[in-house]
Amino acid sequence: MDINFPLILVILVFVSGVIWLFDLLVLAGPRKSAVAAVDEQFQSVANKEEDTAYRSALAQVEQEPVLVEYAKSFFPILFVVLVLRSFLYEPFQIPSESMVPTLEVGDFILVNKYTYGIRLPVIRTKVFDVSEPKRGDVMVFFPPHKKQYYIKRVIGLPGDTIMLDNNVLFVNGEKQPQQLLEQVADGLLLYDVMTETLDGEPHDMRKLTRRGMGDGPQTWKVPEGHYFMMGDNRDNSSDSRVWGFVPEENIVGKAVAIWMHWEEMLSLPSFKNVGAIE
Repeated sequence: MDINFPLILVILVFVSGVIWLFDLLVLAGPRKSAVAAVDEQFQSVANKEEDTAYRSALAQVEQEPVLVEYAKSFFPILFVVLVLRSFLYEPFQIPSESMVPTLEVGDFILVNKYTYGIRLPVIRTKVFDVSEPKRGDVMVFFPPHKKQYYIKRVIGLPGDTIMLDNNVLFVNGEKQPQQLLEQVADGLLLYDVMTETLDGEPHDMRKLTRRGMGDGPQTWKVPEGHYFMMGDNRDNSSDSRVWGFVPEENIVGKAVAIWMHWEEMLSLPSFKNVGAIE
């Protein structure tokens, strides 16, 4: 079961904020009155700060409820995290090999949340347009069949006709260039690592050197308001070829940078792949 962290964060911010506000409007007044009463009681004391009885009485009436103390401590931190995560950048860890060789399992990336427009947390309603996804962008989104973050590359824009013939892309009838970089073995499988160019922008992808039957041409027409997504690991990716098009309202943000690699808890983090995502 996936944890809805944005919802939990919103609830924590709301609850801690309400507790702080309740203390400010309801509980703080009596505390101030009690402090004034203690000051009046000890007004004859020459040096109150050194008087043990005065300091003990003052500390007792000034003491905030434990719940209020926690709320006032955590609310600012939670609020800042909510704003940063919801409207600016969100960290994300790559869980699968579907974007190899661009992204590896264990890569920690930053997702820009405002590139494609400002959305409200949890309900995800767009309140401000900024720009639209471009062909070749690496995008985080919710697929149409599951409430879980996916990350793939934007291949087809609204209105595009996408054809895939033996893992060679054709966009609106135009073949997208591929150039062999190297062949790599992964277990018993041999892959061709290619540079593929989409709209003049190159990126790396890989495909099996030898493929099975059923590799004939496949064609998709992207509906308005939707996007066709594919993983860079073309023969090991569950994407729009399997579960269909991604509606615009399911967009989370654009993956912009790798900031750390940490594949296993017992391993040491690495920074060798740090940099912009192409």
